[in-house]
Amino acid sequence: MQRPKPSHDPTPAELGFAMPAEWDKHEATWLGWPHNETDWPGKLDAIRWVYGEMVRKIAPGEFVRILVKSRSEARVASAYLRRAGADPHAVEFVVHPTNRGWTRDSGPIFVRRRRPRPETAIVHCHFNAWAKYTDWQKDRRVPETAARILKKRLFRATFGGKDFVVEGGGIEVNGRGTLLTTEECYLDPRVQVRNPGLGRDDYEAAFWAYFGASNVLWLAAGPAGDDTHGHIDDICRFANPTTLVLVRETNRRDVNYRPLAENWERVQDLRLEDGSRPVIVPLPMPAPLYFDGVRLPASYANFYIANAAVLVPTFNDPNDRVALGILADVFPGRTVVGIHAVDLVLGFGSLHCLTQQQPA
Repeated sequence: MQRPKPSHDPTPAELGFAMPAEWDKHEATWLGWPHNETDWPGKLDAIRWVYGEMVRKIAPGEFVRILVKSRSEARVASAYLRRAGADPHAVEFVVHPTNRGWTRDSGPIFVRRRRPRPETAIVHCHFNAWAKYTDWQKDRRVPETAARILKKRLFRATFGGKDFVVEGGGIEVNGRGTLLTTEECYLDPRVQVRNPGLGRDDYEAAFWAYFGASNVLWLAAGPAGDDTHGHIDDICRFANPTTLVLVRETNRRDVNYRPLAENWERVQDLRLEDGSRPVIVPLPMPAPLYFDGVRLPASYANFYIANAAVLVPTFNDPNDRVALGILADVFPGRTVVGIHAVDLVLGFGSLHCLTQQQPA
């Protein structure tokens, strides 16, 4: 079947580019230094210490590039990182003012090709604050800044002559042609609509064109409290090309029980790009967390795979140890470490939401 072309220009897939898996070797991890008080009310200083711990764990295996609004903010950030024990020689500050720090969604999404020569490029996916908030203009320009300073080719994602909007937290790939996402995030016709008028076939055509995904798998919905309306990185993640970890709620009275159970029903019918069934590993959910009466999207699935370690959010919960043990089993070649995320998830996101990998 011939796939429709989202634009008249050659797409990344037509030029041999595809999105590599997160566990492939990184050159760097991108972060955005936290500065927006509304993301973490009364907790901003605590969040900066969490960043220090993240950088301390990431930096032994790769470079860390941190977006800051000014050189003076870079000096402040450097002081936090130094006191946290992070290696200052592994950090580069990139001056680019941001609205928020959710770099998974607003930052550069990298694609790679092997021939005719190894090359990485950036796909600009036109971040619009999850079709929910009005302050996204600074964040949207991050891919342009990254392409300029790294001297990378920049592909502007379009479909039907319009900007194609997608976030890094809304897609999950195995690096072999399979992409995982949710209907709640991209097919809901009323809530947080990123691309009005586009349907399932349109999204699949765009996922192929810009990320090299020939096989798109759709789960249903994510946990309560998700500000993004169904990002996959709180629900289901690839641990290797053939293994998925999928969150499961066992308490039938919990609001998350039914939507997560539907994902478990669907996953039984999913097939990888070669037609085989993926191995499915259950990951528990922590007990509910609330802030001002609002349910927060606490999930162990929001881990980040760095070169030196797998960083896993923990929540002072008995299931912390269970989740860390499960992920240690599915990532036998990497050290799995917990990062305290009770304060972090007040911003409706966690470790994976804050990071964006730059493949080697």
